[in-house]
Amino acid sequence: MKTVVIVQARVGSTRLPGKVLLPLAGRPLLERMMERLKAAQVSCTPLVATTSLPEDEPIRTLCKSMGLQCYSGHPTDLLDRHFHAARRAKADIVVKIPSDCPLIDPAIIDRVVNFYIDRHRNFDFVSNLHPATYPDGNDVEVMPFAMLEEAWRKATKEYEREHTTPFIWERPEQYRVGNVAWESGRDCSMTHRWTVDYAEDYLLVKAVYESFQRKNRLQFALWEIVRFLEDHPEIAALNARYLGVNWYRHHAHELRTIAPHQYREAG
Repeated sequence: MKTVVIVQARVGSTRLPGKVLLPLAGRPLLERMMERLKAAQVSCTPLVATTSLPEDEPIRTLCKSMGLQCYSGHPTDLLDRHFHAARRAKADIVVKIPSDCPLIDPAIIDRVVNFYIDRHRNFDFVSNLHPATYPDGNDVEVMPFAMLEEAWRKATKEYEREHTTPFIWERPEQYRVGNVAWESGRDCSMTHRWTVDYAEDYLLVKAVYESFQRKNRLQFALWEIVRFLEDHPEIAALNARYLGVNWYRHHAHELRTIAPHQYREAG
């Protein structure tokens, strides 16, 4: 089975425009993230799905320089973009990873993808997000192409189209949804924020990269980041105001499987 990892990226982020092109240790954020993705051991084909807008030409140029496949699709319907990118790549298994996770641990990608591959007859969808336990910014979602296609055909709600997979995981009575919890037994999903959505997030991630760059190491594990932030609470505090803030808060009245403790309002 062909496994394709799709990273959706665009320049026009509303909260932090151009975030995927911001520098991390001398290279664009998206490039650093793709380096970590390619460090995963699982056999997969990486692909960047951007929009067809002219403003995203720098992403296409970056992908070409890195030798990465790049698909340009719908600017706002991410489910549509994801589906067409996966179909063009002839994917059997589709892995969804956001473009704003430059600290993602390759070992987590391996763990979630292999969990699905080993049990693909038992699950329609597997992630490490329902419920989440890893530090925010280690998001991995896996599904067969047929399930992505079904969501693409049937999803009608705006948030289902925008966030790609809610049509599946919001229907546990209809689809077999699996979850991979952090093997440490810890839950840092609301206390550690390593995704880049705000300027403060970028400052934290930048500080992490610069610290390891001084050691001539740009591949580092989750536990090393945790230890670094414990040793440097002033850096961990940079984005503390956004801990637990995610898109769930905008649709709390609609999402049946998301509990109030899984999100927090910004402020």
